[in-house]
Amino acid sequence: MSAAVDFWFDPTCPWAWMTSRWMGEVEQVRDVDVTWHIMSLSVLNEGQDVDPEYRKLMDRAWGPARVVNAARELHGQEHVKPLYDEIGIRIHPGGRRDYEQIIVEALAEVGLPSELIDYAGSEELDESLRASHQRGLDLVGEDVGTPIVAVDGTAFFGPVMTPAPRGEEAGRVFDGVVAVASYPGFYELKRTRTKGPIFD
Repeated sequence: MSAAVDFWFDPTCPWAWMTSRWMGEVEQVRDVDVTWHIMSLSVLNEGQDVDPEYRKLMDRAWGPARVVNAARELHGQEHVKPLYDEIGIRIHPGGRRDYEQIIVEALAEVGLPSELIDYAGSEELDESLRASHQRGLDLVGEDVGTPIVAVDGTAFFGPVMTPAPRGEEAGRVFDGVVAVASYPGFYELKRTRTKGPIFD
């Protein structure tokens, strides 16, 4: 029987992107059924005392999250991952920050209506975006970010890694992460990051 995996991401987060690339590799070597969910660093950082430059990033990060959420709400869950991929490849390995143009290109690439760009600056569907975001946090607690991964209901933040493991190595990492996270008393495993995201 396939393991049910739920994956929460913010499209602008490079670490969520790295973990999503790992999960794509896991799909090739393990029997998993992945459902992709939107969350938002903008929501997560609302009301927080953050650096002004980071606040600007968070203000801009609403757009991609809102558009992915609108695609899900108006056109179906099956569009979440393809749209995320097209947005993410432009932002992360592509190194671009022109979010509006990125979204327009990504919508065209996956065959979704260009009018969805209008949701980037609209609060109309924020309630469902917040609800999706909160479902992820409810599984792991409030003091985490993105990504959140749940495997058969056992959830954890991360893993944060670079570069993304490939092939059977990706499967071994998945096996180990799930084994550790499945222990009810396990809470944290961490070391200082010494590298930024390696997009290969």
